[in-house]
Formats: sequence, C-alpha cells, structure tokens
Amino acid sequence: MRDVAVLAGVSAKTVSRVFNGDEHVLPETRKRVEEALRELKYVPNSVATTFRTGRAPVIGVVVPDLLDPFFAAVAESVNRVAVDQGMSTVVASTGEGAERESDLVRQLLAQSLSGLVIAPVGTDNSYLARWRDRLPIVFVDRAPSGVAADAFLEDDEGGARAAVGHLVGHGHERIAFVADIAEVQTSRNRLLGYRRALESRGIEHREEYEVFGALDRASAADIAERLAGLPTPPTAIFSSNARSSMALAPVLRDRRFAFVGYGDFPMADLLTPALTVVNQDPELLGDYAARRVFERLAHPKRRFRRRTVLPVTIIERASCRPAPS
Repeated sequence: MRDVAVLAGVSAKTVSRVFNGDEHVLPETRKRVEEALRELKYVPNSVATTFRTGRAPVIGVVVPDLLDPFFAAVAESVNRVAVDQGMSTVVASTGEGAERESDLVRQLLAQSLSGLVIAPVGTDNSYLARWRDRLPIVFVDRAPSGVAADAFLEDDEGGARAAVGHLVGHGHERIAFVADIAEVQTSRNRLLGYRRALESRGIEHREEYEVFGALDRASAADIAERLAGLPTPPTAIFSSNARSSMALAPVLRDRRFAFVGYGDFPMADLLTPALTVVNQDPELLGDYAARRVFERLAHPKRRFRRRTVLPVTIIERASCRPAPS
C-alpha cells in the first residue's frame, strides 16, 4: 500500500480509502490511485492485517457433519454474512467425537480467528473458556456447557411435543422414537419432549419403542425390522433429526408406519409419501449466529451472554397416515 501511495503521490491512508470505496475522495485523486493499484497489481495482504489487528479476518465454523443438509445450511448462512462484512470463513467438520472436536477447535483458534460459530458434539465445552474473552464465540443448535457464551437454539422439546401430538391427532398411540446418537443434546431434548407429549395424553412410553443408532440406510433398515417385529409394533415413528429421517425414508417406503421427522431436508416433499416434518430454519440460525459475532466485535465490552430459542412449526405432508382402526 505504501508503494501504491508513492506512485500515486498520495498518503497510504488515501490509498486505503480508495480501495475500500470511500466516496469522500476527489475524482482525480481516485483515478491516480486506481491506476497505481492496477500498475502494481496490488492485492490486500491478510497476513499483514492479522499482524495489525491481532486477529485474522476469518470466522471459524465448526459443525458435526457437513453432509447433513441442516449443518451445511448453517455454515453457508454464516459464510454469507461474513462475506458481506468483508471476512471469509473456514469450516470444519468434527464428526461425532467429542475428543476430536476439542482438538480441532483448539487448532482453529490458534490461528487467531476473529470469531467462532460452533455446533458442539461434546457435553463439556469448558475447554473454550480460555478463549471466551479473546474473541466472540457463538453456539448454534446446541447450548454451551461449562462455558458462558451466546447461543441460538431451536425449541427441541416443543417441536417433539408438537410432532407426537400431530401423530396422536391422527389416531396413533403406539409411537416409536428413532434417533442417531443418544449423547447428543438435541436428541436428549427431543426424547424428553416425546415422552412428555405421550404422558400429557395418558399414553405410557415404552422403552422398546425408543431406539438409537439410525446412522445410515443399513442401520435404519435393521431398526425398522426390529420395530415391525415387536409383539405389539408401533403404528408411527417420530424421527429425531434429518440424518435419521433420510436413512429411514427409503426403508419405510413399503411399511405401514406413519412418519414425522424433526428437520426438513431437500426432496423430503418429493418422497412417496411426502414426509411430514418439524420445520427448523438453519439459514436463520446461521444468520443470527454470524450477526452476533459481528455485534460482539463491534462492542467488545458487552459481557452479558444471551440464549435465544427459535420456534419451530409442523409442515404436514402425506406421511402422517391415520392409524389403522
């Protein structure tokens, strides 16, 4: 930038103003600077920016699975806001291992990021406490544990209650709960909502109807076979997340289960039957989380951390067939 300033006969500050689109620069001055920028093939140096500000112009995004449409949408939404703010994102997928998560996040934070948006897997996030006052950390989809931080969540329990209530409204009382991983916070919250919805309607929940491990089509097929083979099989299934729903949908095609999934996903409305879902809004979650990061960067002295719970709604499609009489 100093080289451009010398060639254009202006100050380095003027070069910066021209490069950043400041309107308060004389046209002839802007022209000289732009010609110098082109001649010297100037590009901004992010490493230099990092040295000057103490942090890289990058927002970290950590999610369990980038192949999951929900988390892919969250990451894309964060990236959209970051680009609008003149920053980029680096996205990492942890899988479902808590130990891998903490190691990966530490590696990211060692690069002096400007902020972090994280959907955690681990049940203890206290390892983030040492960074909490150095950069904005915002949790998304899953609440922090062991560290005070901003969080944007969905109403997991309320959504599960609504899904079960929807099935009961179609005449079902034998309703199974299927999820992928028991330890994940969202699974526990939705299981609680499932049980409370049954209890509030005088329906006893059955342990044999609560099944975890729906990770792919093979495991989903095994679960469907086990449920169908019970002495008193369920007539309906509530799937706890989009990953399990996508695994279950093809194996349930020829079975007479009514079906509601927590979380919409691409082509859910084109399945046969089209899938009824509890509709989340991952784009909105990601947008809110990213904007909170930039709000914290603009006002670093604000210490109060906030937890925001977004409502969810039912999108009814054909998979909620009435219970057999």
